Amino acid sequence: MKLRIFTEPQQGASYQTLRAVALAAEELGFDAFFRSDHYLAMGGPGQPGPTDSWVTLGALAVETSRIRLGTLVTAATFRLPGPLAISVAQVDQMSDGRVELGLGTGWFEREHTAYGIPFPSLGERFDRLEEQLGIVTGLWETPAGETFSFEGTHYRLEDSPALPKPAQRPRPPVLLGGAGARRTPRLAARFADEYNVPFHSVADSAAAFTRVREACQAAGRDPESLIYSVAQTVCCGKDEAEFGCRAAAIGWQPETFREAGIGGTPGQVAAKIAEYAEVGAERVYLQVLDLSDLDHLALIASDVTPQV
Repeated sequence: MKLRIFTEPQQGASYQTLRAVALAAEELGFDAFFRSDHYLAMGGPGQPGPTDSWVTLGALAVETSRIRLGTLVTAATFRLPGPLAISVAQVDQMSDGRVELGLGTGWFEREHTAYGIPFPSLGERFDRLEEQLGIVTGLWETPAGETFSFEGTHYRLEDSPALPKPAQRPRPPVLLGGAGARRTPRLAARFADEYNVPFHSVADSAAAFTRVREACQAAGRDPESLIYSVAQTVCCGKDEAEFGCRAAAIGWQPETFREAGIGGTPGQVAAKIAEYAEVGAERVYLQVLDLSDLDHLALIASDVTPQV
């Protein structure tokens, strides 16, 4: 089981704050630092304002040396697929091959209208996501010296030189997430290296894993060739009093946290992680909401990680 740190900077974080969390996560031995890709806070003022995910990760690529870096997840509505492939490949080069791309449909309509980004229907967003996955992976996997073309409903590429190439060959890992019953499993079976279920119960996560495994079998792919993961909000305290204080600091009730996230003392947090491991999760993305509390990360690293 690998533990990864996952942040939501649109809720209120500068680059310097994210840098501090990423450096702490690396020093403490976490496997990866991931961030969301959002331009508007989900409640609250979101001061000092949004930071761009791939600008952030490009800077962190040269400020870190070991930890893996990625998005959970980049919205296909935000960027054209060709320029996205260029940006991610460049950050992969800058990091010496430590980048992972999470890509999704985009879902938060209000951030689109706030920043003038088109927000088509869900069906069209899935269609665009599928084409973007084909384009991004196709550009990266095209052999050097050859060109890449693509003719889709929403995107058309003609004789692209398919440059630059990422450091990881044939390409950086691609992560798809969600718990949809039909299109998500099919896309994961076709394109993903990792499938993630965000913020669902153990039982619902297990059911989603099963759907993706079945989609892999239907596509003639070995289900074990994917990595299965979950994302959950985390709140850990060395005792009940500290747990309660940390939960209150981010506006949660302790008992709610135990039910809807991964919360409690180190032993309780490790036990909940073990439940996800039992249904097939190999990685847990721990969503930390108080990015100023680096002691929280240190406690998880010292008292939870050895138990999982």
